[in-house]
Amino acid sequence: MTREEKSQVIQDLTAQLADTNVIYLADISGLDAGTTSNLRRACFKANVQLAVVKNTLLEKAMEASDKDFGELPTVLKGNTSLLIAEASNGPAKVIKEFRKKSEKPLLKGAFVEEAIYIGDDQLDTLVNIKSREELIGDIVTLLQSPAKNVVSALQSGGGKLSGILKTLSEK
Repeated sequence: MTREEKSQVIQDLTAQLADTNVIYLADISGLDAGTTSNLRRACFKANVQLAVVKNTLLEKAMEASDKDFGELPTVLKGNTSLLIAEASNGPAKVIKEFRKKSEKPLLKGAFVEEAIYIGDDQLDTLVNIKSREELIGDIVTLLQSPAKNVVSALQSGGGKLSGILKTLSEK
């Protein structure tokens, strides 16, 4: 790879890092071609980009980025795959599900919404992070609950004006 090609790869990686707030680093070394293909398919279905990267080029891209990756560059040893997604727990769910059949991929680290997670022991923590859609669903459910209580109370009031007024005054 020429110096110009390396420079272009670093620029591309830096742009990718700037465009996302969810970055996972994993080790998929030792997977055979079929298993790797299955992992790529699982990532595609979960809307997760998977790319094998050179550690030195990724480290330079992290340095060139405006984001603070903290201790994340320290895990760039051995084989590294980059998983990028919109959902903060998407890659963690893919890794956890895939590990039911295989011992890899191993989580090296993650950068999720400016928080740094180092080590494979953080996988369960990352799986339990709620995505934006899940949080919105929880908020909508909480907001609907009082309205449902009022509606059911109004319906149980018999539909008469005095029952409705009594229910409203109680609420």
